Amino acid sequence: MIKRLILLFLLVSFFCAGQEIGQAATKNRAYWEARGDIVWEVKTDTKLIALTFDDGPDPRYTREILDLLEKHKAKGTFFVMGHKAEKNPTLIREMSQKGHEIANHTYHHPQLRTITAADLQKEIKDTDNVIYSITGKYPALFRPPGGVYDDKVVAAAKTQNHLVVMWSWTQDTKDWKNPGAQKIINKVCDNAKPGNIVLFHDAGGNRTQTVRAVEIILDRLSKEGYQFVTVSQLLPYKEEKVSIPQQK
Repeated sequence: MIKRLILLFLLVSFFCAGQEIGQAATKNRAYWEARGDIVWEVKTDTKLIALTFDDGPDPRYTREILDLLEKHKAKGTFFVMGHKAEKNPTLIREMSQKGHEIANHTYHHPQLRTITAADLQKEIKDTDNVIYSITGKYPALFRPPGGVYDDKVVAAAKTQNHLVVMWSWTQDTKDWKNPGAQKIINKVCDNAKPGNIVLFHDAGGNRTQTVRAVEIILDRLSKEGYQFVTVSQLLPYKEEKVSIPQQK
């Protein structure tokens, strides 16, 4: 009798574990996209691309990128860290005034695999409050540090009414490794497609290569007919045809 109970217990445990593994395995990109909880890119035929910049703002490199965007009448999305935004309110205010999008990238850029849900929510909320105190607007988007996404991350973002935004798999420039400006340029231009979300970094180290690459990318893709919009401007184009927004 005892052996039968043990066997039954093992079978039930195995079945439950299998269900959990199966559920976890389904929570891939397709799962989150189907739910509308995470965005990697937008399916559209309109030649729009969203350039995004993580880990800033930085007094030098963010300023140079803002000047390049203005020169090309382009808009960008800046996923800022709360403590850096707090130290650079003038840059944040200028981003907002010039029509760029300011989004949330946590306050301290913590390790998301080890942080508690409560602490992650605080990281997001504190950054929201910093951005609001400078611009008078709360951000709508959140990008998790390191590109880590799971139930905890999505739930924390939803608590603060944020959509989680990643980047196109073909448009991770890995510029933080300083691979050379030409490699960054080739990565973006060779893989450019309507609806792409491109990942750059405007802080966290020497971003001279990034700035140089962004200048060439803006020039080259503009000549190919692309317009550069914020992520929030890009999102309504999902699987539908609408007119291109007028750039200021």
